[in-house]
Amino acid sequence: MSSHDHSQAESAMAHQTVSRWDAELVPDDAGRTDRPDTECPVEIALAAIGGRWTTLVLRELMHRPLSFSELSETLPQLSDKVLDERLRRLRTQNLVERRAVTGFPSRVTYSLTPAGQQLRPLLVELYRTGLHLRQSLRPAPAPPA
Repeated sequence: MSSHDHSQAESAMAHQTVSRWDAELVPDDAGRTDRPDTECPVEIALAAIGGRWTTLVLRELMHRPLSFSELSETLPQLSDKVLDERLRRLRTQNLVERRAVTGFPSRVTYSLTPAGQQLRPLLVELYRTGLHLRQSLRPAPAPPA
């Protein structure tokens, strides 16, 4: 290769743009940001499950609609105040719906909306990842003395 050909090849390589965006992690412009952005899909998903007790409330509602008292019974350590706050926030995010059931006595149930149901694979994968992280973050056993 002549020195001219060599410099042209170097020049062509210098002009190639290498994307800093991993196509699997950031497949489109919505996530291409250099700061937290409320419109980023990852931030939207994290906001949906964020907050203490939120994932547990979602987990319980994955199976079937539940009344406030049924949710309270399944999560006895969760105060009624916090449960009410979580349900209100999940409702404003359109992840949970509140439905009054007619009859006597009248009853209110909470259930996941279709958008709330879409959180299932995320929660499953977070659990799996947590298992692996828990294992890898444990200190290595001490060598025998």
